[in-house]
Amino acid sequence: MRTNRTLALDYAAMADIDLARCCASGDVAAVRHLVTANNQRLFRTAWSILKSRQEAEDVVQSCYAKALPAIGAFEGRSSLTTWLTRIAINEALARRRNQERRRKYLESEGVEVLETYREQLAKGSQAPNPEAEAARDQLRSILERAIADLPENFRTVFVLHEIEGVSVDDAAETLDIPTGTVKTRLMRARRKLQQALAPEVRTALTGTFPFAGLDCARLTERVVAEFTQSRMDRGCADESSGSLSI
Repeated sequence: MRTNRTLALDYAAMADIDLARCCASGDVAAVRHLVTANNQRLFRTAWSILKSRQEAEDVVQSCYAKALPAIGAFEGRSSLTTWLTRIAINEALARRRNQERRRKYLESEGVEVLETYREQLAKGSQAPNPEAEAARDQLRSILERAIADLPENFRTVFVLHEIEGVSVDDAAETLDIPTGTVKTRLMRARRKLQQALAPEVRTALTGTFPFAGLDCARLTERVVAEFTQSRMDRGCADESSGSLSI
């Protein structure tokens, strides 16, 4: 008696190069795993540059839109996470440059632009979280505002290392700067934060800039839907070109 039983692949245990191949082959489950596993780091990194939740989320989606069609060329010289983070950083920097050009244009036309930073970071993720008590939310809000006030080069290194847990070496590789520079920026970032925050605030770092639960699931499904649609469109285009050649 034969049974049709599909064995689930353990994507978490796969080498990055194998996971990339699965994604390139159109394996939707592999894409969903890749996106879910990297959403938060990419979001936090983009936020460290743009300081806007919506802009950061747009950058993450744009990052996947560029990365997934090219993932078949991934050679494993770095980790998939490092590869994606570099793309997200480039996307965020490009977006910020566009914003700066637009602002300069408006200013040259004599238009007064008032940009109010009103991010409600203390609310965190939309996902239910039993630990999100009022006192913790208040502490998190204070901490996130303090991190937002750091200079960008300090802020990006701090978010990667202290919040995301990226090693100094990996942060240096991701940002393409010497490890000594990473260490110096971390030291200066800590000094600036210590001037405004009590020592016990450090325990709240792991909960800052959350992008999990419903937030993560919503973005993941959006990316997967776009990935699936793009493959369907490509297939239709291939069939159309084939019929024309008959």
